[in-house]
Amino acid sequence: MPRPLELRGYPVVVRFIDSCRLPTPFGVFRMHGFEEPDTGREHVALTLGDVTDGAPVLGRTHSECLTGDALFSMRCDCGYQLEEALRSIAREGRGILLYLRQEGRGIGLLNKIRAYHLQDEGADTVEANERLGFAADLRDYSMCKDMLAHLGIHQLRLMTNNPKKVEALRELGIDVVERVSLQVGRNPHNEHYLDTKMSKMGHWLNTHQDDDAL
Repeated sequence: MPRPLELRGYPVVVRFIDSCRLPTPFGVFRMHGFEEPDTGREHVALTLGDVTDGAPVLGRTHSECLTGDALFSMRCDCGYQLEEALRSIAREGRGILLYLRQEGRGIGLLNKIRAYHLQDEGADTVEANERLGFAADLRDYSMCKDMLAHLGIHQLRLMTNNPKKVEALRELGIDVVERVSLQVGRNPHNEHYLDTKMSKMGHWLNTHQDDDAL
């Protein structure tokens, strides 16, 4: 079985390629393309407004989820979070979304399908990954450092429910000054998935606070 790129064991370095306008239903963003020279894997950042004025920037690091982001899957909350993050940035008139190409929490699309099959048979999202020989979460956020540095962003108000994401960015030297809750999309198809993320992965869910200072 092919192993995911996230098991490489060294920091991901990216180089800036180009940028362009990206009109969306939420607003007209600027899309910035980045590439990993060693692998050819591509990531993008969407920015809105002036993010280089030194003030903390509302942002999200969003890992690719083809099923949720593009195919409207209700098995997860990824597509809902992507849309709400873009809406939140548009309401504020300023922000960034880093779209990272690491499908299935780092295991890849085909392994994600295998994991979903195991979930169909009763495994939870953590057990399914482990039965396939993977950790619960293999994502790597080290590419974010280069991307944010290129865009002149030094402080983030991070939209996430994942404490490990906050820790990972802070360990990279990224100044996460605030955690902004992003709880959307709960439905009968993903309730068990969300409950597992809360109970086994420590995600901050079912809280009543919209913003948590760190």
